[in-house]
This record gives sequence, structure tokens and C-alpha cells, in this order.
Amino acid sequence: MIEVHSWTTGNARKVYIMLEECGLEFRINPIVLARGEQFSPEFLAISPNNKIPAIIDLDGPGGQPYSVFESGAILMYLAHKTGKFLSDDPRQRSITIQWLMFQMGDLGPMFGQAGHFVSRRDQPGMKAGFDHYVEDAKRLMGVLELRLADNDFVAGKDFSIADIAIFPWCQQPEKRNLDFADYPNFKRWFDQMAERPSVIRAAEICEDVRESVGMER
Repeated sequence: MIEVHSWTTGNARKVYIMLEECGLEFRINPIVLARGEQFSPEFLAISPNNKIPAIIDLDGPGGQPYSVFESGAILMYLAHKTGKFLSDDPRQRSITIQWLMFQMGDLGPMFGQAGHFVSRRDQPGMKAGFDHYVEDAKRLMGVLELRLADNDFVAGKDFSIADIAIFPWCQQPEKRNLDFADYPNFKRWFDQMAERPSVIRAAEICEDVRESVGMER
């Protein structure tokens, strides 16, 4: 059993998708960010950076409970636990981790900033930030467009944790002032990902989580 302490953000969706893909049993403890629950002593004990998601594997190493924070680390932990979506081949494993780090270090933070400035584009003093981060979001889309020209999935021919990490951050392109029609290779991959049962289920989970604490979608 995996306890998931999380919410409904892009990083949360990564973990829900991975758990569904792996067929692992899990239960969710909602951490409502708007209520400051990420700063509670109980949550900080498993996620010292006060960020969601975090998990507790009740059957962790040695059969003992084990907690993991940071979404990318959680994907790697679950891949190791199940033997899924992260190759044992050293070369392919390295490629997959490189693209996972691309999401963690570049695409996630830059798309987050782009979303911030796009939503405030008409406010005074926001134009420079809007221009900078939207341009960088387009650059990152270009990286993925080129990568997916000759690959079915981001890390190569097989679905991996790199795809799981990247997909949730690419939803709602209008929030980054992006048009997927400009990136046909990427759109082919995105549409394929959107049809996976795990992705559909993750969206349903997010709705259920919000409803469970009395919040609308």
C-alpha cells in the first residue's frame, strides 16, 4: 500500500499516473495547499521542503514504511520498486533520467513561470516576464518537437517515467500562450498520451480529491 500525500497539481498527476500504470494499491491523503496544510508538522516530517507530492510506502525497503518526497524521485522509486518504465540497460536508463531531469529542471519551472506571467500579462510591470518566459516555453517545446520527430516516446521507443513526468505539465497550453498546432510531432505524442487509461484516471482522481475536501474543480 502506498500512501499519497498530495493535491491536484501537475506534479501530483505524475504520481497518480505512475501508480495507475504500475497497478499499485494506494490511498490519498489530500494536502490542501490553499489551506496551508503543506506546512503542518505531520507533512513536513515526510516532505521537509513543504512541497507536494510525497508518499509513504508502507511496504518499503526491508518491509518497513519508507517516505519519499519530490515527484521525480517518487517516479524513480516506484520504477525501481516495480521494475517498470525505467530500463535496466545502463544507456537507456541514463537517457530516460536525462529527460526526467529536463522536466524537473527546465520544463516544469519555466512552464510554471510562463503560466504565472500569462495570467497577469495585462498588469503593470509584467510584459518583460511575459516575453521572457513565453519565449523560453516555446524554446522548450521546440526541444520536444525535435526529439519526438524520430521517437515514439520522449526517451525513445518505449513509454517511460520521462513521458509520465512531462505530460501533466503540457496540459492547458493556452496558459503558456502556446499552440500545439505549431508542434505536430509533439501533438502526436500528446494525443497518444491523453488516451492512456492511467492519464484519464489521474484526471478523475484529481476531481475526486477536490470534491473530497469540499472544493470545486
